[in-house]
Amino acid sequence: MTTCAQPGCTGIIEDGYCNLAGHKAAEAAPAPPSTPLTGPMTTPTSTPLSGPVSRPTSGRLADALEDLPPVPTVDPDDVVLKDPQVAESKRYCTNPSCLKPVGRGRDGQPGRADGFCPHCRTRFSFSPKLAKDDLVGGQYRVRGAMAHGGLGWIYMATDENLDGKPVVLKGLLNTSDPDAMAAAEAERRFLISVDHPNIVDIINFQQHDGLSYIVMEFVGGQSLHQLRRQGLLPLRDTLKYGREILRAFGYLHEQGLVYCDLKPANAIRVGKRLKLIDLGAVQRIGSPPGTSWVTVGYHAPELDTVAASVTSDLYTVARTLAVLAVPDFSPARGGKENPLPADCGHESFTRLLRRATDREPGARFQSSAEMEEQLTGVLREISAAAEGKPFPNVSGLFGPERLAAGAALSADQSRVFAPLDPLQVAAALPVPLADPADPAAGALAGLAGRSPQELLAQVEAMPKTPESALTRIRLLAESAHPETGQALADAAGQLGGDWRLTWYQGVHALTSGRPDDAVQHFDACFSFWPGEPAAKLALGLAREAAGQDAGRWYDTVWRTDRAFVSAAFGLARHHLAGGDAAAATGVLDQVPASSSHRVAAQLACVAVHARGGGADAQALAAAADRLETLADLDQGRRDGMKAEVFSAALGWITQKGPAAGVKLGAVPFTDAGVRGQLEEIYRRLARAAATRQERHALVDRANEVRLRTWV
Repeated sequence: MTTCAQPGCTGIIEDGYCNLAGHKAAEAAPAPPSTPLTGPMTTPTSTPLSGPVSRPTSGRLADALEDLPPVPTVDPDDVVLKDPQVAESKRYCTNPSCLKPVGRGRDGQPGRADGFCPHCRTRFSFSPKLAKDDLVGGQYRVRGAMAHGGLGWIYMATDENLDGKPVVLKGLLNTSDPDAMAAAEAERRFLISVDHPNIVDIINFQQHDGLSYIVMEFVGGQSLHQLRRQGLLPLRDTLKYGREILRAFGYLHEQGLVYCDLKPANAIRVGKRLKLIDLGAVQRIGSPPGTSWVTVGYHAPELDTVAASVTSDLYTVARTLAVLAVPDFSPARGGKENPLPADCGHESFTRLLRRATDREPGARFQSSAEMEEQLTGVLREISAAAEGKPFPNVSGLFGPERLAAGAALSADQSRVFAPLDPLQVAAALPVPLADPADPAAGALAGLAGRSPQELLAQVEAMPKTPESALTRIRLLAESAHPETGQALADAAGQLGGDWRLTWYQGVHALTSGRPDDAVQHFDACFSFWPGEPAAKLALGLAREAAGQDAGRWYDTVWRTDRAFVSAAFGLARHHLAGGDAAAATGVLDQVPASSSHRVAAQLACVAVHARGGGADAQALAAAADRLETLADLDQGRRDGMKAEVFSAALGWITQKGPAAGVKLGAVPFTDAGVRGQLEEIYRRLARAAATRQERHALVDRANEVRLRTWV
């Protein structure tokens, strides 16, 4: 007996592979995921939060299983075992109150495959009950045993009524076990009606020699367990499999069923689809506690005392994904669940797993659709990094970004951007969507006002509902109103646990000068909704306001979805702080031409060169050309920025002389050309000045730069 050499794994090497986690014997440590998020991990929170159920959006990620490398189709004859035996290390008593080892050898003698548990006297049998060429139900010809599952042997057979079509027969582990018999009868009653493309088809139910068998379609592909044996799965591929599983779970949950026993061996990749097999553990939601068949390392901790539920099913999905994609992770150690590592290779993925496996069921995702939406958000993030193009989507939880925070240029021409304004940040952040079932939802959607005060008055005149209370809190928080704290405290007693209260606590902390507290609140929202760019954007803005590095948050959001223009300006500020003007202008140039913030982004590019002090003649000429292409820019702003560009050019000429062959706008890059144009700009600005003092100052500047002549 050889123990698996992987760190922390207690599996046994069988046929060259670990029987617990699938590691190859003496293999090197698996490679890291394909797209690790760099930078220190922040601590994900597990604060139980709630809110309106998210509405899955219609946008589809053009990234499905057909994009993955094909897997070979399995020939039915190849899966038949030549010597079907259950390894002694896998023989355990089937009595749920016992579960101790049985059938183990000693004193050099092999263990018995059939007998009675020495601890509780429950009968056990690990011998196949069907042999080659047995005919079950007068229709299904047995080819041989192919595997041993949680509830018994599984056989390959052919349907003689359908020209030898391959099928699978699944029998019981122990025919004298009343619980096992009840499970089989339950399968016969309701699994025959299950019909979903991601779930194996139950074709028939037959008996043979007093034993019951379920007849299922043969899925001739490779299980996720087999794929994992070949090495760590790329995270992107793992998330695609997760989406398929969650869709199947969503269907089962809608039918009032829970799968209970998901693990990599129970999902098979065949063609362009993933199929769940081995439905032996499927139960009705609300079945008695302790009756569901589970696998150590995958099942939710509460199942010993609480009935299997949607949230316990989702727990198994997260544990399965972790086994597939997290380096050096084994689901169990010493017969007990092995905790997830602090860093699962990618921060958004880590937080997805942590929420789905929270010890408190109420803090987990509450539906397959909710978890799939967040998983898909993480997949969009990873796909954007892998392909170098954005994967945007309309959120089912947040509205769009309202303004571009941090886009204003500084009045101080020694720096490009004005300091981040917390009130502007609050006004720019996407707004959490309202529950459409709330009585005030329609009225709130029709709010119209010219100021927060007007909107607040309209909301306070509405009937008191959860959504009207939350909207009032939002308006108070965004305007730094002194009543915000009390409104939040009052709502906590009525709406305690609603995640949107945490969001508005973050807004309130931001506008009241407590950015460090805002970071904590938005960090909690990110942990709750790990696939939402809005949560990452809010966290980035709060971190910047708190004087912390926010570059990777801005980069993640902007790379994933170009609708969040605040992230572009934030990333540009980050690059400028690091002295990388080229990277800053590169990001700002990515603001789409269709965006209402395109002009602001282009003006910022001009300011980077005009105010940076390190621009050369070519860069200043390019900045002047940018201004000429901005058709929507009013003449006053155009002249103001041109004055900065020509002033910078004059300084460059003073230090280094004219640039031969270079033109600044329509004039040569010479002292005479630049001075003449700059004087004209200042005088044009003076004529449009709003005050006498400003006009005089501009005339003085014009006189300072004018060419000296004898005329």
